[in-house]
Amino acid sequence: MASLLGLARRNWLIINPPEVPKSTAPLRFGILGAADIAPAALILPAKTHPEVVIQTVAARDPKKAKAYAQKHGIPDVAETYQAILDSPNIDCVYIPLPNGLHCEWTLRALKAGKHVLLEKPSVNNITEAEAVFKSPLLGGPKAPVLLEAAHYLFHPAWTVFMTYVTPAEVASAKAVLWVPRWKFAADDIRYRYDLGGGALMDLGFYTASALTHVFGGVAEACEECVTQPGSYDERCDRLFKTRYRFPGGGIGKMEGDLKAPLDRLTPDIHVVHKPVVVSNAEAGIKVPEGQEVVRTRKLKFTTFVMPSYFHSIQVDDEFATRKIGDTSGHVNRKWTKSQTIKKYTFHEADIDQPGEPHWTTYRYQLEQFVNKVRGREVRQWVEGSDSINAVKMIDMAYTTAKLPLRPTSKYALCSSEI
Repeated sequence: MASLLGLARRNWLIINPPEVPKSTAPLRFGILGAADIAPAALILPAKTHPEVVIQTVAARDPKKAKAYAQKHGIPDVAETYQAILDSPNIDCVYIPLPNGLHCEWTLRALKAGKHVLLEKPSVNNITEAEAVFKSPLLGGPKAPVLLEAAHYLFHPAWTVFMTYVTPAEVASAKAVLWVPRWKFAADDIRYRYDLGGGALMDLGFYTASALTHVFGGVAEACEECVTQPGSYDERCDRLFKTRYRFPGGGIGKMEGDLKAPLDRLTPDIHVVHKPVVVSNAEAGIKVPEGQEVVRTRKLKFTTFVMPSYFHSIQVDDEFATRKIGDTSGHVNRKWTKSQTIKKYTFHEADIDQPGEPHWTTYRYQLEQFVNKVRGREVRQWVEGSDSINAVKMIDMAYTTAKLPLRPTSKYALCSSEI
């Protein structure tokens, strides 16, 4: 009963977070676009951060911007995106625009000296990724901060999950992510090729990013990518099933569907390690002379994308004793140790970092973004190389599927002139 009450309280506070008093000199954010994702990704998390104020918003439709500002308690409405970038009253910008506009407005924001929280996926393709994340605008001690919003990486559960993963020993991994069939209309921007649409862009970012972290780098090749097109534009995939080969022979798979059946619910990661020899102490037994213990670790992280609502990390360690060096498959004894882990705060994981059970992945992300901007210690981060690796994975998949890469912005091709 206590766990059910905790679940109910946590999820209530996620959508009704307690507001905190603001500091005398908070970071003031402007939002480019009246996007549906912004309340969960920034507006609600900002309520519980004393150093963040959502100051202004702009949209292509001024009436929509005004209604959006009124609904979400945003004080100012700017006439254009550029007006936000030109405002000396704005320190940071959040860019939740359609994917195809990310490259242009990120580069424009960086040139204006604004710190940028960039919605995922960061850009359309590797050409844009190189232009953005290797931009000279990011060089120097006073350069603005740029962060792709790979929010799931900031939650304590991900940190704990990765303590059980040894990338060099991973034999296989599979990441899956589903969206129910009723969620997005047939003409949603996710099905617009010109705006960088596609299931691989939207869902595949999460699964590709997760695989690069589990394996410790980008895949060598995409060996297979099966897709199904959306009804709006056949160049935009609705569904994907992809297989990659990683250095060392590891196999990574990922699946995603923007119109999934209702029996596919949670975004999960499955990891299987190669058998490795472990110490007697780790196995918890005394091994007879001439024998050794081999462990095969299997993991399942349920709801890895939004673990704040609920999640579980299942760890199954399969042990076997064998003659030293015997790889024939003959074992003398086998047993399994299993545990289920749930961590909603860093304190629960015995890590000295702030957090509350109701903090979402976005709130944990905002904590580190502010720390970075303020020049404080940052404990979790998404490097530009991480973002580039995820884009490489997606580009490989589209190439294997014989689908065109998402179009390159002209601003990526002349980024030095922006």
